[in-house]
Amino acid sequence: MKKWISRQYAAGLAIAAISVAGMAPAAAIAGPLSPTGRWTANAQGNAPVPPMGWSSWNAFNSDIDEQKILGNAKVLVDSGLSRLGYRYVDIDDGWWLKRRQPDGRMVIRTSSFPSARLPGKDNSSFRPLTDRLHAMGLKAGIYSDIGRNSCGQIYTSNFANQPEGTQAEREVGLYGHVAQDISLYFKEWGFDLIKVDGCGIRGLAADTPLVRSGRYRALKPLVDMDSLGRTDIPAVRALYQQVADALARDNPDHDYVYSICLWGSANVREWAKDVGNISRTSDDISPSWSRMLSNLDSVSTRALYAEPGTWNDPDMLYIGSGDFDADHLTEARSHFALWAMMDAPLMIGMDMRKVSPALMAILGNADIVALDQDPAGNQAVPAFMSGDIQTFVKTLNTGEKAVAIFNRSLNPRKVTLTAEQLKYRPDADVVLTDLWSKAKTHFRGQTSFRIKPHQTLIFTAKGTRRLPNGLYLSEQPGMVNPAVDGVTVPTPDPTIHRSVPGWASTTGTGVYPQYGGWGGAQADRAPYGQSLSIAGHAYDTGIGILANSRMEVRNNGFTQFVASVGVDDSALPTDSPVVFEVYGDGKLLAQSQPKHFGEAPDRLKADVRGVSIVELVARATGKSPAPEPIAWANARLIH
Repeated sequence: MKKWISRQYAAGLAIAAISVAGMAPAAAIAGPLSPTGRWTANAQGNAPVPPMGWSSWNAFNSDIDEQKILGNAKVLVDSGLSRLGYRYVDIDDGWWLKRRQPDGRMVIRTSSFPSARLPGKDNSSFRPLTDRLHAMGLKAGIYSDIGRNSCGQIYTSNFANQPEGTQAEREVGLYGHVAQDISLYFKEWGFDLIKVDGCGIRGLAADTPLVRSGRYRALKPLVDMDSLGRTDIPAVRALYQQVADALARDNPDHDYVYSICLWGSANVREWAKDVGNISRTSDDISPSWSRMLSNLDSVSTRALYAEPGTWNDPDMLYIGSGDFDADHLTEARSHFALWAMMDAPLMIGMDMRKVSPALMAILGNADIVALDQDPAGNQAVPAFMSGDIQTFVKTLNTGEKAVAIFNRSLNPRKVTLTAEQLKYRPDADVVLTDLWSKAKTHFRGQTSFRIKPHQTLIFTAKGTRRLPNGLYLSEQPGMVNPAVDGVTVPTPDPTIHRSVPGWASTTGTGVYPQYGGWGGAQADRAPYGQSLSIAGHAYDTGIGILANSRMEVRNNGFTQFVASVGVDDSALPTDSPVVFEVYGDGKLLAQSQPKHFGEAPDRLKADVRGVSIVELVARATGKSPAPEPIAWANARLIH
């Protein structure tokens, strides 16, 4: 049997690039798989690298004022953190007093922000504060909600600084006021970033106590965190798109950042990259190790859903509190290093007026910040995954690699790193530079480390590339956009660590998977997490995705695209063959024969000289009840 598979595999690889002469291009069929010849991920706004800065929420919740905001801004400047990139100062919940009636203009709580006070009743402006932040070399962020009411009003109404007045005056969210509020916040008040929560379209059903009491108006919930089926995904996306359109209209210079905060709900993983600059992948973080694992897991296999201009967001840094305070420096370093490897927005959440020198040294580690801010924009890809040890690798703009080895467990572990995991040649020297100690080490083939519980080792690595004349697509996820990932029924991802949130109890029957994304596009593994494999042959490099998918790839001057393509062995045998197609700027360049489960791969090769956007389409041609996992194995762009 093994010999038969080997012969079939060899025969498949012997197939040269299949001619498309005389074929009717499949792209003539209109639909989402039709090539567009353009990059469709979000290019609006100003986020070529992940935004960095400080946010008021983790330290103060809604108990904020001008002194706290400016005091933390001053520390960013005086400490030198702003020069490393920590420039955004975000004013979260607690700034508003009410929505003025009858004109609907937002009113600032001037008792907390005295510089906002203007002559006349209910007149206020944040322009003096944003001007002051801008004069410090910083940028200013503001908070709102996509519904009529905020998260604080609905879920934590005992917090400080809740909106006041009549029912209409307490409706401080964007719903019904998008154009008015965005113009006010950006054109008049001079903000540079807006974070838009989603509680207002989640928690105000007609039968809730807050509605029955008359405190707030009912708004039919569009989001159900526990049920994607009960979530109106198109309606949610449409509301957030309204904000995107208003931001683009009021900021023709595109100098803004749009942060979507939907906590991984509403299948936001699939569409936020096309709408905003930052997208939360999970519910709120809290200062506990277990919660950090949940938020990390929500982002760690989503490298293909982030690229320059639009980033995955596992939530703010909780360094300085709880399991990440000055008495838990190992955990604080892991939290910081992993967020940097994930290209997460590095938003500090502690009161910086109280930061210790040891915590400042973590936040100010310029070498690790540089990984997060690397202009190539490649989120790290898992090279080794388990419940105890995880290794993540990212390709840097210089062509070098960064690697983080993470011990999730409570026990010290011996861990081996191989040159193959870095996509380096095992017969050549690899030089590692430890980004904490700055020490250098050398190895060939493999090397081993003893890692403490909760520790993360993080290095830059130089070596001889296994692919000397190009890049594997999985090495450059920031240049790959799964425009259509084949997921037809959004399903919660069961691999995400299910921690008990700090705001919840252990009543009921447990914590269940919540965040959609199971079956999405994966780098170096199949869509459901298995190893890439076609006809019994495993691959350590490639893109796993479902059939009926289309990926856009920025070419950046390469001349050839090459891949071995077929139905992945993680699929179930069906009578639904898949045809693989390669397009260059909308023109069909190469096409496979229909590929069935268990058949050896076809080797597709396409001349992409002068092409800007390469598109990879996989079409299921039968009647399978669900798209099969397929593989673009060893997919690469070469010179």
